[in-house]
Amino acid sequence: MSDPVADFLTRIRNAAQRRHAQLQCQGSLIRQEIAEVLKREGFIQHWEATHSEDGKPLLNVSLKFDKQGASAIRGIKRISTPGLRRYRGYRELKQVWNGQGIAILTTSKGVFTDAQCREQKLGGEVICEVW
Repeated sequence: MSDPVADFLTRIRNAAQRRHAQLQCQGSLIRQEIAEVLKREGFIQHWEATHSEDGKPLLNVSLKFDKQGASAIRGIKRISTPGLRRYRGYRELKQVWNGQGIAILTTSKGVFTDAQCREQKLGGEVICEVW
């Protein structure tokens, strides 16, 4: 797998479109940090890191839906890729969907949303946008 973050985002997008309540993928620290940001911002219910029978790390994610069955995640888009890294300073960060979405960035101090980066005056690599 050449881009595990893109794989994780695609699994979330596909599960949300098909209205699956749970999804499972390989676990990693960056995926856990992205899942934590999504949970904190209200896009997923919760996540849990476990291990498979052969000892490989797994990440279980519970998606969030409203009473009509619509997913809290309407869209998710990978911005920075392994072939083309996209870095932004805090002044260059724009609102996603007029403030209805978030951008997730990895910085020298951890993984944050675009609003947190503007508040703390941090720049970094823009991983994805979620709305």
